[in-house]
Amino acid sequence: MPDGRTLIAGGRVIDPANRLDKQTNLLLENRKVAYLGPDRPRADTVIDANGLLVTPGLIDMHVHLREPGHEEEETIASGTRAAAAGGFTSVACMANTHPPLDSEASIDFVLRQNSQFGYANVFPIGAITKGLEGKELAEMGSMVRAGAVAFSDDGNGIADTGVAFRAMQYVTMFDKVLIEHCEDPALAGGCINSGYVATVLGMPGRPGIAEQIMVYRDLKLAEAAGCRFHVAHLSTAEAVELVREAKRRNAVTVTAEAAPHHLVLTDEACKNFDPNCKVAPPLRTARDIEALKRGLADGTIDCLASDHAPHSREEKELEFLYAPFGLIGVETALGLYIKALIEPAVLDWPALIAKMTVNPARVLGIDKGHLSLGADADVTLIDPHRTWTVDVESFYSKSRNCPYHGWALQGKAVGAIVAGRIIHEEALNRQ
Repeated sequence: MPDGRTLIAGGRVIDPANRLDKQTNLLLENRKVAYLGPDRPRADTVIDANGLLVTPGLIDMHVHLREPGHEEEETIASGTRAAAAGGFTSVACMANTHPPLDSEASIDFVLRQNSQFGYANVFPIGAITKGLEGKELAEMGSMVRAGAVAFSDDGNGIADTGVAFRAMQYVTMFDKVLIEHCEDPALAGGCINSGYVATVLGMPGRPGIAEQIMVYRDLKLAEAAGCRFHVAHLSTAEAVELVREAKRRNAVTVTAEAAPHHLVLTDEACKNFDPNCKVAPPLRTARDIEALKRGLADGTIDCLASDHAPHSREEKELEFLYAPFGLIGVETALGLYIKALIEPAVLDWPALIAKMTVNPARVLGIDKGHLSLGADADVTLIDPHRTWTVDVESFYSKSRNCPYHGWALQGKAVGAIVAGRIIHEEALNRQ
């Protein structure tokens, strides 16, 4: 029961927000963290976490839930259930629904739907411009009042520099972060990374310069506006360096994220014309992957986010050129981060967990991502040694556009607790 007492005993508790990494016990009571220490208080439910990592509930700050408008691809219910299976207790959903989340009523709709049908916390991200058209600013103030935590036209880079600058000036009034899909649409018209593979396949290229130009422009605009600016799904080595230099100068408040597919796949994966490998920004090169890893290791890239983008089978069975961009990610993200970052020792566990908990919480300005006394009882349990095989037909998501089917991964979320309630469990030893 949500208001009962649950003791998570003997796990390795990793809480980067409080610089904690030790084997200890965690008590949840009345939807809150009630005790953290060596004692074993009485509890209604005891979870034996020996051999498991116990972390603040993981946060995915970049998902697409498709509701309203494309419920055949995903709903708030199915998307949050999939997120919980992946270990995420909180997600932030992007605004490119149909109609878009560009009004107070649309933000309210998402929160109402989640309160009735959701399995995880949902934090709506409002649109920057009306209809995601990049022309006229949406009414951010009313969306903040309704519960929007950030603003983005994700899927569309804002081409008009004047609109982008005014948006940054406006968003500072509410101390919210502006999240940009940094690709200049005048350059990003292709469907695959420009280069050798695109040439061999005869596909129109989507050059890295499209990302780099917009990152550079928006860093300058954010500096002038005094805006908190977040770069979504960085994909090129040059853009990583631009963010690194901006942080070194300390003239602008900038954060950035990387997505799992940009860490484990290159444009070589597109050689078999699998539409599930068609994403925006596109899969890049091994050189870019190494730059992303360096950026994660040195703190240039603050967060990891899945960019979970569901599409129907019918859409993704179109020819590569005509299929929509995007792949699903919440149920595989953790395993892929472990493969890309933990196994080659790019990050250790506390650093990885920080990029999935306290860092995205700080970017979004939400009181999540930590296990302080009195904090919300959102907890993720991870078995770092669990080996498993990706099976898209077993996903909780309504969509199947995943290029990792059949991959063997090590490390899996085996439990997700939201507000003290066990939402997802897989072979947990409960008493």
